[in-house]
Amino acid sequence: MNQNYQKELERVLGTLDQNNPPTLLLHSCCAPCSSYCMEYLREYFLITVFYYNPNITEDAEYRKRVTEEKRLIEAYNKQVETGDFTGMNSTGKVHPITVIEGDYEPALFYDMAKGLEKCPEGGERCFGCYELRLRKTAELAKQKAFDYFTTTLTISPLKNAAKLNEIGEKLAEEYAVSWLPSDFKKKNGYKRSIELSAIFDLYRQDYCGCVYSRNERLEQKNGELK
Repeated sequence: MNQNYQKELERVLGTLDQNNPPTLLLHSCCAPCSSYCMEYLREYFLITVFYYNPNITEDAEYRKRVTEEKRLIEAYNKQVETGDFTGMNSTGKVHPITVIEGDYEPALFYDMAKGLEKCPEGGERCFGCYELRLRKTAELAKQKAFDYFTTTLTISPLKNAAKLNEIGEKLAEEYAVSWLPSDFKKKNGYKRSIELSAIFDLYRQDYCGCVYSRNERLEQKNGELK
């Protein structure tokens, strides 16, 4: 039987004390994916976004994405300061967001991907990438005593939410930090991320980030042009 991670998330949210919000380390893959997650969760948590993505192929692409992430967080925090939530599904009962940029370590990704270069997108190589990024998130959550950790990756229709939650639950047990279950694409989360990308004029890439996903996307584009 498939688990409903959105319902599990809602159950957790229902137990929280809004007068004493817990801390959440939110791993983010990019600004568009984090846009909805932050909008949704900032009423419940003191969020710190952890931008850690060693899978991104090129330094210029990495810099572009992390710059957009920081710009979006700055815009969200300005809403908190001004109280202007025009166009947002948020009220004034939200908390400011902080950000930590992790190290850019593409060598770690390539080491993980050895022998899996030919795997199709969404297969074992991706699962290894999930764990690489979530493990670093769990380590930091443990080190800095966060109450919860989770990832924005479940918002993508192309990502395996069940596998992400499975990995998150395993790491939660290993590091003794609570995993926040999620399937952020539910409740029109993915659709809302597209709307927020337009509102904030975010750079929205068309591939996950690694050289393998980029090449697969280029092949798809070339096939469409034939």
